[in-house]
Amino acid sequence: MTEIFAALLGALIVILVIGIRSRYASFHAQSPSDYAGLGPRFDLRQHLSGPIQCEGVIFGPSGRVASRFVADMEGTWQGNTGTLSEVFRYDSGTIQRRAWTLALGNSGEITATAADVVGLGRGRAEGPGVMLRYRIRLTPEAGGHVLDVTDWMYLMENGTIINRSQFRKFGIKVAELVATMRRVPAASQRVDLAAAE
Repeated sequence: MTEIFAALLGALIVILVIGIRSRYASFHAQSPSDYAGLGPRFDLRQHLSGPIQCEGVIFGPSGRVASRFVADMEGTWQGNTGTLSEVFRYDSGTIQRRAWTLALGNSGEITATAADVVGLGRGRAEGPGVMLRYRIRLTPEAGGHVLDVTDWMYLMENGTIINRSQFRKFGIKVAELVATMRRVPAASQRVDLAAAE
């Protein structure tokens, strides 16, 4: 009986340690308030405006790179409402088109929708960080699963944005995305999203 009690106690301690680590010492533990007062300030209307070049990798559940991509993006804004149109080209040859609709509140809050987002995404901008949480439905080719996403973007001093996202199913991390986003200089040719194929 004492062996069973010891095993149960050990399992409880492991679960407790994992829970504490997950809450206080992981990617999900960060909060927008952690970045308050730091600079530069991430203004979505400024930094997600115009043509943007993006490169990234997607890591699978094993931690190995499962996919690489480049993307052309175009941000347009009318007041506090913006559209971020995206054309992704994956290393498999697949092309994916998406568009976000973003709405900014007066205190840094963000709401977001997209065709593959289930419900409404919610987040916040604070200092150089932007956090967005939402549920995404994968394409039928990718299994059609609905995943919980925590998406962080960090503005660098030179204007580059580093994007890190984690995708979870039943609380278990199944994928992670890391990407860079850079505004295309005005002197460069404007990205034509309609012709990008």
